[in-house]
Amino acid sequence: MESPLAKLDTLQAVELAEGVEIRLRIAGPVLRANAYAIDLLIRLGIVIVTGICLSFAGLAIGERVADGLMLLIWFFLGWWYPVLFEAGKRGATPGKRSMGLRVVQPSGAPITLGQSIIRNFLRFIDGMPAITYGFGLVSCLATKRFQRLGDLAAGTVVVYDRLPPEPSIAAPPPMGSSRPPVALTADEVRALGMFRDRAGLWSEARRCEIADHAAVLSGAKGNGGVSRLMSMAHWLQEKRDS
Repeated sequence: MESPLAKLDTLQAVELAEGVEIRLRIAGPVLRANAYAIDLLIRLGIVIVTGICLSFAGLAIGERVADGLMLLIWFFLGWWYPVLFEAGKRGATPGKRSMGLRVVQPSGAPITLGQSIIRNFLRFIDGMPAITYGFGLVSCLATKRFQRLGDLAAGTVVVYDRLPPEPSIAAPPPMGSSRPPVALTADEVRALGMFRDRAGLWSEARRCEIADHAAVLSGAKGNGGVSRLMSMAHWLQEKRDS
């Protein structure tokens, strides 16, 4: 049975290609709300400053032109401000960066421009009813990765940017060092060394799957085979270092 602490932990393991696992610390709704509030203040500040400037410029370019420019700026800030920032290199708006957050794909990869457009244009639905973000909050609390409706549609998650992805499972220690039962070729020795060096990046199931292919050499399958291969790799390393 899963413990209550495990349910509260937002550090989630994600298995990538070739069985490699990374950890992503998923951001909750409170921190994301703080980031949104900072972005909102930034946009309001831009609107106020721009409005003052255009009010004076309107004397030269005309009031209607100034009003039109103001509407364009308001439209850009409302719809495209988060899109362009999150699709950029940092994957975050200024508000998210100040809170140490970024938007990524579930694999940890940066999001595309299309994903950024989807997640932010659907913010209108997340904000319902009446800009209370009721739908978005319910969706965040109902999903394991705190995804609002825009995130679910775009396939994105908001994570802590200051926590780098790291291997979730350490490599198992060898059972001492043991000499391989048969003479190994240079390629086989190199393969054993690569298995030992990369074992910490794979999930337990992936390690066992790879080790099972060498069951003839190790004489065992599953975790037993993994440990024996690690022991042989350790023996070979000691021999090279001696």
